[in-house]
Amino acid sequence: MGRLTRPDPRPATIRLLACAGWLVAALATQGAMARTIKVSTWNLDWLTARAPGDPALPRDLPHRSDAGLRQLAAYATRLDADIVGFQEVDSPALAARLFPPSRYRIVMSDDHVVQRVGLAVATGLTVTRHPDISEFDVYPPDAPHHLRAGLDVTIDDGTASLRILIVHLKAGCRNAAPADRRPACRTLARQLMVLDDWIAQRQDEGVAFLVMGDFNRNLTPSDPFFRQLEADGPLTLTTAGRASPCWGGTYFIDHILLGNQARAWLRPDSLRVLIYDAQDPAQAPNLSDHCPVSVGLDMP
Repeated sequence: MGRLTRPDPRPATIRLLACAGWLVAALATQGAMARTIKVSTWNLDWLTARAPGDPALPRDLPHRSDAGLRQLAAYATRLDADIVGFQEVDSPALAARLFPPSRYRIVMSDDHVVQRVGLAVATGLTVTRHPDISEFDVYPPDAPHHLRAGLDVTIDDGTASLRILIVHLKAGCRNAAPADRRPACRTLARQLMVLDDWIAQRQDEGVAFLVMGDFNRNLTPSDPFFRQLEADGPLTLTTAGRASPCWGGTYFIDHILLGNQARAWLRPDSLRVLIYDAQDPAQAPNLSDHCPVSVGLDMP
């Protein structure tokens, strides 16, 4: 993986992250009093062991083979992150195929959707779980489908702690204005109110915090939705001013946001995207339509 480049200011142009190769070594520790941890978010694209034709799955969903799982696991090894927030995974057992118990503890949301969110945390870090943020499911109880809950945990390395929220928000409103009346935009706006409340609570508590996941939104510092989230205090949008090379190039919808002390922990120029070796859409059924996004944090 290489250093990110700033996108061309012209809206019709996408400039890409320059990828010089894989990041094969863990980020180095800066000073005796700091520990650098690598934090990543990765949407794994309907990672499920359910049989084709299961009523909970889309009819055209390709079946993930054992070879495909091994391929994903190889990328998880190359990612080599200490904390991975993942989305669209059906069970802890499947997550453990990518993030083995010898190195990671798996924590997942308790909702009953197929596309659950979760966290893989390196051994040696303590995990304290908080109640899931079920309020992200803004649909009524009798809705035929439901939205994903958020996973809320605190990670502690024995010296410092970090509150983490994993999200997977409603698709279909990547760029529209808050006043857009399409159902997807109205749903996303309601979810962002829930997220705004969670962020405001963390700002009031003064704890270091991080929100990461699939926002399904091209967040920028000037985006009205992002500005709403900053109403109670400044946030660092680690993907700001950058574009991704994933599957040929796009603007980010997978984001990592930092608040309070965690903003000062961000290692400069550490934003990376792990791209797949074969930039061939035929590989997508065995891989994912998202690539892992990561940053380094120098925890005190």
